[in-house]
Amino acid sequence: MKKFILASAVLLFGFSACTAAAPQHYKVRVVAEYPHDRGSYTQGLFFDGGQLYESTGQCGSTTFRKVDLATGKPIRKLDFARKYFGEGSVFFGGKLYMLTWTNHVAFIYDAQTLKYEKTCAYPREGWGLTTDGRQLIASDGSARLYFMDAGLKVQRTLNVTMDGRPVRLLNELEWIDGKIWANVYTTDMIVIINPQSGAVEGVVDCTGLLPEKLRRHDTDVLNGIAVLDGRIFLTGKNWPKLYEIELIKK
Repeated sequence: MKKFILASAVLLFGFSACTAAAPQHYKVRVVAEYPHDRGSYTQGLFFDGGQLYESTGQCGSTTFRKVDLATGKPIRKLDFARKYFGEGSVFFGGKLYMLTWTNHVAFIYDAQTLKYEKTCAYPREGWGLTTDGRQLIASDGSARLYFMDAGLKVQRTLNVTMDGRPVRLLNELEWIDGKIWANVYTTDMIVIINPQSGAVEGVVDCTGLLPEKLRRHDTDVLNGIAVLDGRIFLTGKNWPKLYEIELIKK
């Protein structure tokens, strides 16, 4: 999520007395690739009505974008004040919701016109954001997900576990086929979460998705999951490519 947070995959998992069925493990195969703005520090990624949208972070570079899939270029862009570090975003109930990291506010815009409506207090760190069509679902970098109503009031929380242990650093989120997909920050791993139990039912290993030859000094971690008519798209922070992928069982 943030460049200056230091975390190790070893520290992602705590211990619990609970046990659960072992998750299915997958690797990815690239079906197609598209340009992605290398200057986009991707925080949120989603399709709505066939149109790609993206929110980006970093103070001074925070934006919300309507993106042309074929070129990776913004069709329209909202810029935010330098003090804001943008995070996850989603359309819900005719509104655009966009979180901030530690500013403790969320922005709400009209989804159709992208006209600003209001700024709301937000009590937690903002990381990822998605929706199941009934509620907003947010992460805060912990092993917990928050299900919220349109007023950002928490209706319930969900503790995410894998093999009975909490999975921390949950980041960008996407609702796909009744499951919650989540990037695990600092890793090349995506987890597929049961939204009722919180158990991780699948682990997607994205190691090597972005080839070494395309990496530069500012290339950051995998982050960004979107779905369009069953097609899954992945990218990362400051990546030059957006990948359409399919899952292959290990």
